[in-house]
Amino acid sequence: MAANIKSLRSAGFPLRKSKFCRTFLVFLPLLTPLRAQEATVSMKIDLVAWGDKITGLSLKSEKKQAVISALSFRYSEPVTYNGPAILEIHKTSGSDKSSEAEISKEDKEHELMPLLAEEAEPNKDGPAKQKSGIALELQKRREKDPTLVALAALPSTGCRRATVLLAPADGGTFTSYVIDDDPSKLPMGQLRLHNLSPFPILMRFNGKQGKELKPRETFLVPAQNEQLIYELAYKLGEKWKMQENNLIQLQPTEQLQMIVLKSGNSFFQSSDGSTGGFLQIVTLRRGGGG
Repeated sequence: MAANIKSLRSAGFPLRKSKFCRTFLVFLPLLTPLRAQEATVSMKIDLVAWGDKITGLSLKSEKKQAVISALSFRYSEPVTYNGPAILEIHKTSGSDKSSEAEISKEDKEHELMPLLAEEAEPNKDGPAKQKSGIALELQKRREKDPTLVALAALPSTGCRRATVLLAPADGGTFTSYVIDDDPSKLPMGQLRLHNLSPFPILMRFNGKQGKELKPRETFLVPAQNEQLIYELAYKLGEKWKMQENNLIQLQPTEQLQMIVLKSGNSFFQSSDGSTGGFLQIVTLRRGGGG
């Protein structure tokens, strides 16, 4: 249901600065701690494509892994992983053309900017920054094994479940973004909201006061009567604009990720090519036994 509101304040949608904990998201570390994370971990992993479907993927672990696919903006079958905390993701050549998909410079900036670690963000006012951290490590490892297309820094302790988002990057590689989904971080019956758009957003759940999230910030919300009614606004320049209000069902035995992003990918397009909103929303739902 679209909403057309000229003033968020006058409409009872108060702004409030918030301090959100980012510990749920595993940001890409610098090279020294990267090597310190070579401890062995054991967990279930869900690979999700931040763009077109990616086929022919495999994980380097202690046990031989089957070839798997990362579906566009949704879960597929989870993979049990036992291996180094720096996860190596490999891809068979020619399995698809997802990494070669044509994408405008503007769309690429919108899609990738919130996923990149700060030290890896592009320098808009000058030449590109030198690679560092996990991007540099990926480049070095690919010299020995070109089938390696992504590295992901998994939580090294206290995590039994993780989601790895994979976005197309240069040279057929992928940028990874890791979310710690352990039930101690995301309890059943709760939704974790992620702002992975390049714009500040404002969300109100079940009529409560609005919560402002900057890019990469998160917020946990418990369901009420097995549902969440939300309103979404975004800040463009100096003005807040209302986009939509809607309802989401959430059972007590489910975990739910709600990701707000900016993407022109065909996954969000209707038959006439429209996306239905300035920002897009992805929901990743996992049952209690999943």
